Parts: sequence; C-alpha cells; structure tokens
Amino acid sequence: MELSQIIPHIEALIFASDKPLTNLDLVELLNNALGFIEDRATLDQVDSAVEGIREKYSSEFYAFELKQSGGGWQFLTKMEYHKTIAQLNGDKFLKRLSNAALETLAIIAYKQPITKSEIESIRGVNCDYAVQKLLEKDLVIIAGRNEEAVGKPLIYTTSKSFMDYFGINTKDDLPKINEVLMEELVQATVINQTNAAEEIEGEGVSALVVDEDGKIVEELDELSIEQNSDGSTATNEGPENKQVKEDETKDES
Repeated sequence: MELSQIIPHIEALIFASDKPLTNLDLVELLNNALGFIEDRATLDQVDSAVEGIREKYSSEFYAFELKQSGGGWQFLTKMEYHKTIAQLNGDKFLKRLSNAALETLAIIAYKQPITKSEIESIRGVNCDYAVQKLLEKDLVIIAGRNEEAVGKPLIYTTSKSFMDYFGINTKDDLPKINEVLMEELVQATVINQTNAAEEIEGEGVSALVVDEDGKIVEELDELSIEQNSDGSTATNEGPENKQVKEDETKDES
C-alpha cells in the first residue's frame, strides 16, 4: 500500500478520535477499514506516514499541528492561538484542583505506583478526599493491589488523561525534581561589616561576618554594632579594645 493512499485515512482517524492513537492503533484500524485490499499497511509505512503528516502541519499556514501527547497522536491547536481559543471556551474546561489535591497528584506522579498509606506518610495528613477527587477527574487510576503489603492495599498511578492534560507521553517525561529545585537551593549569604547591622538588627543573636570567598572575618553580636541616625553603622568596642586604641594614639603622638 502506498503512503499517498493511507495518509488521508490516518488524518481522518486521528482527527475523529476522542483519545490519542498510537502507531499500532493506526495500523490495526487501517487494516480493518481497508480489509478488502490485499496489500495491507505495515507499521513502517504508518511510521513514515505519521512523520509526513507531522511535518505537513508544522507549517505556519496551519493553526493546528500533529503532536504526540497522552501516549499517542492528536491534532492540537498551536500554542500561539491559546488566547484565541480561551475566548471561545472560557473557563469551562479548566480542572481546578486544591493545594492538597495538587500535592497528592505530584506525589503519585513521582512515586507511582504508590499506596494511599505511603502518600499519607509523605504528606502527614489523611488523603482520602484528595485521592477521591483525583479519581473523579480521571487524573489517577487504581492500578491493582500491593500483594506484599499487609491488607493488600490499592496502588495508584497517573492515568492517560493525566499525560494528555500535561502534554507528556510517559512518566519519564516529567521534569526531574533536582531540575525543578535547582533554582530554589538555599545558598550562604555573604555579608560584610557595612550591612551586618541590617542583617542582625533586632535578632539578639551572634552573626559571622564573611568575605566574598566565604572566609570568616570576625564574629559580631548585637552589642558590637550600632546604627547611626544617618543610616551608617559603627562598631561598638569593648573597654579593653578602647584602652588599647587610646594607648596606641598616645604612642603615636
């Protein structure tokens, strides 16, 4: 079977389908529809046809494109037309989740397969309501039972609807946790004597002054720094230090 024959049928199948179609799905559907043709479609032919369709609709002349999402192929409008489509649909199709449901969904996505007790041990609170809401919205599914655990509890995984909603094909496409947290890592704060007063003002604790290389210059406490009325800072010195400086001044004179 020539590609020119099967490409229109593949386009029609993907366009009419209410779920993502894989290449294997397309092979089966094509051969069932065109069963009277002796020259049956092969997986390699479908692969080539899908790639041709994808390149065709990637052109700027089309407002939609062929994308792999949710484990299969779909026709989706391009990102630059999001605001235009939003005018038509409004908030009708938005799935709103509470913070608890979002936290639960994230745990399931990254730890799947996982039981409810394991989710609760991570969150520290009961997750019955959150899990139920995620099941109702078809974002997670019950994938079986943990036969090795006491009571054989249910295990949960994300659904194809979850992958479709977030535009991914497998859980391996999720952003890595270390990449997400990379920009949020807490780093040491470098301070100097000029701004030390602002850093420790009102805290009543000692602070270490370090240079740009992270080396400790000296230790300051709340009594060693005072802020002048003009906003500048001055170091209060103890009696011993004052006496030493007075002696040095006398010697110089």
